[in-house]
Amino acid sequence: MTTTDERLDYGALTERGRAVWSSGDFNEIARQTLAVAEDLCRAADPRPGQRVLDVACGSGNLALVAARRYCAVAGVDIAANLVERAETRAAAEGLAVDFRVGDAQALPYADASFDLVFSVFGVMFAPDQERAARELLRVCRPGGTIALASWMPEAFGGDFFGAHAAHAPPPPGAASPLRWGTEAGLSELFGRGVASIESRRQSSFAYYRSLDHALDLFLHYFGPTIRAASVVGEAGGWALRRDLALVFERYDRARDGTAVIETEYLRSIAVRA
Repeated sequence: MTTTDERLDYGALTERGRAVWSSGDFNEIARQTLAVAEDLCRAADPRPGQRVLDVACGSGNLALVAARRYCAVAGVDIAANLVERAETRAAAEGLAVDFRVGDAQALPYADASFDLVFSVFGVMFAPDQERAARELLRVCRPGGTIALASWMPEAFGGDFFGAHAAHAPPPPGAASPLRWGTEAGLSELFGRGVASIESRRQSSFAYYRSLDHALDLFLHYFGPTIRAASVVGEAGGWALRRDLALVFERYDRARDGTAVIETEYLRSIAVRA
């Protein structure tokens, strides 16, 4: 059984995570994961009037998709600038979404507040994974749905975050976020809190003008890449870019000079016990 190290300072790790996700502008990256939010919403199928929570909502992709279905939607993220961006996007569409700054490990909602709880490549990055999983269960009503899209240890996610870890290693003893992208990991995290979990591998595609364009976007806007670049400094920057370029090349399906990156992930739908 995989567990996290009890000696880890989760408070410090959470604040480091806040700084990472507040850097750059994740919305520039999230544009290419909108299709994942739409797919996850279709699979979970929230209906008008149902109470929906988007955990680690970023700039609001999933929350906005659910709001367009006339659900009663809330979204929470640790990065205040991303919450502000989500609010701006909702206002531009005239959508009423309750966005808040908050921690996935201590959600600011009462027990059983939601019919459906979602997270798209979000809650998986919470340092205290067991606590985050308990929070998802706590705020979801019995019989409700927990729906997740998570990067897997294999395919694009494993290679992409593996390249980051090679240059900016995680703290010793920290559980990999990619644990959420495995059926065994989800079973460990949710245990008897769910009546069932159904998972399947899904593919989405991210579109860029070129491989260099993709690299530049991540180096300028994606928090974990920005952090890795700061760790290696100018001297190691070329090696980081080289290793990320190799990952993008491996999953590039375009043959016309543009870049179409296949990003396989695990889509999981759980029923709260």
